[in-house]
Order: sequence, then structure tokens, then C-alpha cells
Amino acid sequence: MMQIIGILIVLGAVFGGFAFMGGTFGAIWQPIELLIIGGSAVGALVLANPKHVLVELLGQLKKVAGKNKHDSEFQRQLLLLMYELLQTAAGGLKALDAHVEAPKESPMFQRYPLILQEPKLLAFIVDNFRLMAMGKINAHELEGVLEQELDAIHEELTQPSKSLHKVAEAMPGFGILAAVLGIVLTMNSVGEGADTAEIAEHIGAAMVGTFVGIFLCYGVLDPISGMMKQLVNSEASTMETVKVVLCTHVAGKPPLLAIDAGRRLIQLNTKPSFAQLETWLNAMGDGEDAGAAKRKA
Repeated sequence: MMQIIGILIVLGAVFGGFAFMGGTFGAIWQPIELLIIGGSAVGALVLANPKHVLVELLGQLKKVAGKNKHDSEFQRQLLLLMYELLQTAAGGLKALDAHVEAPKESPMFQRYPLILQEPKLLAFIVDNFRLMAMGKINAHELEGVLEQELDAIHEELTQPSKSLHKVAEAMPGFGILAAVLGIVLTMNSVGEGADTAEIAEHIGAAMVGTFVGIFLCYGVLDPISGMMKQLVNSEASTMETVKVVLCTHVAGKPPLLAIDAGRRLIQLNTKPSFAQLETWLNAMGDGEDAGAAKRKA
């Protein structure tokens, strides 16, 4: 929603100001200029990046345009899932096999649909519970392994925003390229004896290319790349939460303390208080007790 509001503000300020100055939108509607600039930008993006980066770029653009999924409900489901996994692991990590081997079929994971919708986070959780189940590993060793993995994940996930930022920086140059081609056409028309009005129209069209390049750079692509970077930081914060929970658990701390250690790394705008966390855990315990009583009956 905020992204749409931001775009409307930019469009209203730029084109509304142009209209107030007496400009007509027909004068700046130059589809050939847009084709040159937009095509050059897309071509440069494809040329500079492998397929998996482009696929990730499209995925992140969809997330930027959609609703933020890492809200308070998402954090609640994440913390409760990790608590359930730690409680199950207390009876031996082998007890987790049925859940981590096929998480989408696990009744435990199915109680937390928002986590199942995040394939990277889901893979990070189950892979590291498998790692803990494969053999004895202390907290220091586990933290080192997870730090390296998170660095690699963060580097890969930030590549699309970096690539889009570079293209944004190149947009004024593509705009100048379109403007130069427009000036070339203008000079040709001068040589062919065009009148003053036609020459002025060609020059105006050429200047639109420069405008479009600058506008797309600072008004569209650069803010979008910034949003993509914030999106990646939010995903990285979530994985950091999982890392701290696992390391605290391996260090021998009880599940509640491990979950609270992870809670502290959640971003401030969605971080629950400790009292809220206790309320969630108590409600989950009441639900489990009711379910157990029903099964006994």
C-alpha cells in the first residue's frame, strides 16, 4: 500500500507540476524514446546477470508490489514453530525426522502456513535441524556454520537489488543516448529543409529522452531497488532469529529462553514483547492440552 502511495506522490508531483505549468501530456508522450531507453535498460540487465538472479529479481519485485508478509502474525507463527520443534527435539533429535524430512506433509508445519509459504526460510530451518541430528555439534561450531551460510544467502539475495541499482544509475545515460539519436534526426531534418516548427518538435522529443532517463532513475528504479534491499534485510533478520534460537538451544538453554533470544532479533516494527510471547505459548499449550484430552476421550 505504501509503495502505491509513494508512486502516486511521485507521479502527481512531476506530471501534475508539468500540467500546472501549461504543459500537455501529448508533448512528452514519445513511445520511441521509451522503447530505446526501456529496451536498453532491460538488455543491460539481462546481459549483466545470470538467469537465477533475474528469476530472483522478478520474485522480489512481486514481493515489493504485494503485501508485507513478515508482519506480527508471521513472527508469531515462526516463534511458535521453533518452540514446538525444540520441544519435540527434547525427546531426541530423531523424533524430528518425520517433520523435517517432509515439512509440507508434517501436521506440525501445517499449523504454520505462513512459514510454509517461505521456501528459503523453510529450507534453512529443516536443513539445520538435520545438521543437529546428524551428530554432536557445540554452539560455537554451529554458530560459525550458520554465519557462513547466512553470509552466502544474504550475498545472493542482495544481488538483484544491486543489479537494479546499477541499471538505475545508467538510466540518465540511456536517456542521453535517446536524446542524441533524436538530435541526429533533427539535424537530418534540417538538412532536408524542414521548417522551424518541425525542427522544434524534433528537439522537444529528443529532450523527452533525457527527462525519461532521469525520471526513471530517481523516481522509479532507485526507490524500488531500495525497497528490495529492505525486503532482503527483513528476510535475513528472520533467518538470524532462527540461527540464534538454534545456537541457544545447542548451548543447553531451555526452549523458552532460546525462543526469547531469537525474539530479540526481530525487527522493531513487528517484534513482540516477552509478555506477548508468553501469551502465545500459553495459548498453544492450552490448545495442545485440549487436543490431548480429546484424543484420550
